[in-house]
Amino acid sequence: MTGEVLHWLQALLGSDTPPEELASRYERLGTARAVAFEVLQERITQLLADPLKVTVNGIATVDNTNNLTALERRLVQLEAGIAPDDPAAAAPAIVSVIALRARTRR
Repeated sequence: MTGEVLHWLQALLGSDTPPEELASRYERLGTARAVAFEVLQERITQLLADPLKVTVNGIATVDNTNNLTALERRLVQLEAGIAPDDPAAAAPAIVSVIALRARTRR
């Protein structure tokens, strides 16, 4: 795993996941996108293991529904974005040239 991939993963997932764990997942899964997807899925699973909203009347309310929504949005962004080790990210851009000609005058 290159430093660029590690920085991309830490920017996407936060710095609470140790780089050694990210590196071992990268070796097992093969792509940065797969690593990020797996970590985000685990975080969603952890949130769903407990009730999303707990209210103790008059004392406290704990609501994790916004956290779940944010993680799901992050998954959608991950699918739409480009990872640094994607083959498409390394390919050069294709540029098209269109020649404009003046119309004949009437």
